[in-house]
Amino acid sequence: MATDEAAKPSPLPPYPEMILAAIEGLGDKNGSNKSAISRYIEGKYGELPPAHPSLLTAHLSRMKESGELIFLKNNYFRADAPDAPPKRGRGRPPKVRDPNAPPPPPKAPSAGSPRPRGRPPKPKDPLDAAVAQATAGMPKARGRPPKKAKTEAAAAAPAPASPAPAGDGSAPVKRGRGRPPKVRPAARSETAAA
Repeated sequence: MATDEAAKPSPLPPYPEMILAAIEGLGDKNGSNKSAISRYIEGKYGELPPAHPSLLTAHLSRMKESGELIFLKNNYFRADAPDAPPKRGRGRPPKVRDPNAPPPPPKAPSAGSPRPRGRPPKPKDPLDAAVAQATAGMPKARGRPPKKAKTEAAAAAPAPASPAPAGDGSAPVKRGRGRPPKVRPAARSETAAA
C-alpha cells in the first residue's frame, strides 16, 4: 500500500500552468492581481502545499522576468493576450514626429564657435609653472604649507606709522585681528562734579 501512494503522481499541475489558467479563467480585461490568482487556484485545485503563497510569488516573479507575463498597475496579463498593454521602456517616451512636417534644416558647421563651452581657464602664472616643474620629482612636504612671503611691491611701500582717521575721506583705518577693546566713557572727576 505504501508503494501505491509513492508511485501516484501529484494531482497538481506545475505552477506556471495553474497561473496561466487562472488568468484566463478570471478573464479580467484589466488583468488579474496576485490575490485573485491565488483564490482561483485554491478554489479549483483545493489541496495546495503549505508554502503556496511563497511559491506563487516566486513563480509570478519568474514568469514576469522571463516575459511570459506582463505586470502593470499591480495586475498580471498574459504576454500573448490581444488586450495586453504595449511594453514600454523606462524613462520618458520620445516625441512623436509629424510625418507631414518638413525636415529640420541641417546645422551649418561653423568655423569656430564664438565662445568655448564651460568655464574659462585661469590665467597661468609663469612663476607657479616654473616652481611646479622644478619640484615635480620631489615628494610633497607634510602638513600645512608655510605662509607666502610678501611680494616686492608690498615690501617696497612703507607702512603708515599711525593709521589715519577714516572721517576725513582718506584711506580707511586698518584694524587689528579679533574683537576691538571696549570703549570706556571718560570718567568724570570728583572735582569737576563739585
